[in-house]
Amino acid sequence: MNLMDWSKCEKEFIRKVTPDQEKICSIVEMAMSRLEFVKSHTATEKNVYFIVEGYYEILKELLVALLLKNGLKSRNHQCLITYFYREYPDHEFEANLISRMSYLRNRLDYYGEAIDVSFYSKNKEDIEKIIGLLASIVND
Repeated sequence: MNLMDWSKCEKEFIRKVTPDQEKICSIVEMAMSRLEFVKSHTATEKNVYFIVEGYYEILKELLVALLLKNGLKSRNHQCLITYFYREYPDHEFEANLISRMSYLRNRLDYYGEAIDVSFYSKNKEDIEKIIGLLASIVND
């Protein structure tokens, strides 16, 4: 797994903030609304990118809420994933899948590389489990 170094995150991208329960709830609510929307669509070759991107945004929002719950804010998506893995090392598989989704999304955004439907089909169940895991950690 190729995650950003936490010390670099702390120096350059992370800052301390006051946890804001109302904002955390709002972020989680938005993520769950996005999940409902994403799940209402069937993946095809033409829309799989939007579905995977939607799932990644949900994961990212939940990671933002997790950091906020712990009094932190990040200006870098990679640091969100690094923080999750650093705090929950037993969830290496989950951190790795989130990182792969970030990579795929960036490859499409910056280089026009398509996401194969097979990636989505193979990982959909795990992605949804990770969303449940993160929501549970944030709401704990």
